[in-house]
Amino acid sequence: MATEPMAPELRRTATAVVVGALAVVFDTTIVSISLPTLVEELHAPVHVIQWVSTGYLLALGVAIPLVGWLQARLGGRRLWMAALLVFLGASVLCASAWDATSLIVFRVLQGLGGGIMLPLMATLVVQAAGGRNLGRVMATMSLPAVLGRILGPVLGGLILEVADWRWMFLVNVPFCTVGLVLAWRMLPADRPRTSRPPLDVVGLLLLSPAVAGMLVGLSRLAEDGGAGRSEVLLPLLGGVVLLVAFVGWAVRRGEAALVDVRLLRHRALLTSTTLLFLSGVALYGAMLVLPLFWQQARGVDVLGAGLLLAPQGVGTLLSRSVAGGLVDRIGARWVCLGGFAVVAAGTVPFALAGTSGRLPLLLAALVVRGVGLGAVTIPLMSTAYLGLDGHDVAHASVFTRIASQVGGAFGVAVLAVILAGSATPGTTDGFDGAFWWATAFAAAGVPLSVVLPSQRRRGGRPDAVQGSGELGGPEDPRARGVGHAGDPGLVRSVAQPNAQVAGREG
Repeated sequence: MATEPMAPELRRTATAVVVGALAVVFDTTIVSISLPTLVEELHAPVHVIQWVSTGYLLALGVAIPLVGWLQARLGGRRLWMAALLVFLGASVLCASAWDATSLIVFRVLQGLGGGIMLPLMATLVVQAAGGRNLGRVMATMSLPAVLGRILGPVLGGLILEVADWRWMFLVNVPFCTVGLVLAWRMLPADRPRTSRPPLDVVGLLLLSPAVAGMLVGLSRLAEDGGAGRSEVLLPLLGGVVLLVAFVGWAVRRGEAALVDVRLLRHRALLTSTTLLFLSGVALYGAMLVLPLFWQQARGVDVLGAGLLLAPQGVGTLLSRSVAGGLVDRIGARWVCLGGFAVVAAGTVPFALAGTSGRLPLLLAALVVRGVGLGAVTIPLMSTAYLGLDGHDVAHASVFTRIASQVGGAFGVAVLAVILAGSATPGTTDGFDGAFWWATAFAAAGVPLSVVLPSQRRRGGRPDAVQGSGELGGPEDPRARGVGHAGDPGLVRSVAQPNAQVAGREG
């Protein structure tokens, strides 16, 4: 099946949001390796400095569920630029922090901006795509995350090696500035809304603390005392209880809920969300263990560890376009299945490496692992939007982002506990066990991938999405459906060629 060229308006939208999102991704990867430096520079204990990351997670948990409603109220371009401005201002404030407390407060503000941008990025690009070549679209959208994995640890290590820690945050300024200019010039203008949905206050008070509680509880699981401590149990169990309460509330509210949980009746969204949780476990869990492996088991410094992690990002970069094209031609099922298998295969050499594993083999394994990660993420993100109405895209983006965030936190927590519990001084026992678990998580995705929807439904009819709403409604040919990415003929031009796609957001 031939691949349709990317429309100019879609290319402009993708360019604008990708550049802006680079700031968020680089910030996340850079700060993750800086905590020991901040302990020393800010003269604060570890349990205080950890809130630089924990506060960011809390802000993400609060912001992510609000994205659909905010987009419906403000419009896509205005919300994107507002969130980018918040992230820019918070980055400058972080660089100006005078102590640990001020840095934590400014990181919370930064998390609010980033928590809005990440799901909104997916929504804007998918709505602009209008159902065409979603595999290629998701390959383009994955670029910030790929570059973050390649350059983030290297850039962070370099900054900490030769410059003041404040430059970790100032490096965001050029990305945010260029991103704002591009958003102003390239994103479609927001049209006036005839109706604006009211905020589901009860839903917000249930879902945002639920996500934040689970993220915080999981982030503390590996600390001394483990799961039995109140600092772990209270936020984690509280988050689960609030999540269950939100589901019950949202089912009754239907479309008026903060996030419409009834969308999980769509097999494509449900299976993609489940597997995105698992891919978050496989990706972020190993991303905790790999830097520690290079530094503690192989005696490499921070900058060296960042450089040694780059091959994984290179592998993902190499697989992006190939995976996106395959999704558009043969569907997501087999691409995702193969991707999980490749991730598992690329993790095994680290489980067997010990302290004497050959460096060329391990670097090659990282490239392989990166190829698999690209082949997993792109089909899952593409499939998540199949069978949904255009106005439901924003809700689906919230599901996928929460699944990835919570899955990542779960993977980090589990592997950190395994690493701490099985480590023996002078050996790599802890790393061996952690890598075997990471392999098992990835391998579990192989059989689960079989339940992903195939390229076409029975009878050869493609999965389709009917658009609705003021922006990109039924009169807009490109909002007529977000069907299977491999069916470029699904959407036909039946109306104004210059209509902009946004869907009835939220």
